[in-house]
Amino acid sequence: MIHETLEIISQPGAKDGEQIIRLTGAMTIHTLFNFQSAVRAETAGALILDFSGVTYVDSAGLGAIVGGMLSYQKAGRKFLLAGANERVNALMAMTNVRKLLQSYESVELAEASLG
Repeated sequence: MIHETLEIISQPGAKDGEQIIRLTGAMTIHTLFNFQSAVRAETAGALILDFSGVTYVDSAGLGAIVGGMLSYQKAGRKFLLAGANERVNALMAMTNVRKLLQSYESVELAEASLG
């Protein structure tokens, strides 16, 4: 079995109160725990997940994304996803997560949606 990795880099967004988490690799049952920790550690009013470097998401990874989104919504904060590839978009559409999650083609478009 190939051991997946997920690189996580957190950096400030273009405006105050925005944070971007850039992800590179696969989000799976083996890599989601560091993702969950990174999302929980953020306190910004708006969090953008840059998925442009994510190659694959399994059902456990998708659950971690939804869990992060729900935590942010309960706290009255914004949770956005940007740059997901066709494979990830297909998974989100098939599972109806697309209807729940604000998703954009790029980080720039996600930031613009915040005003």
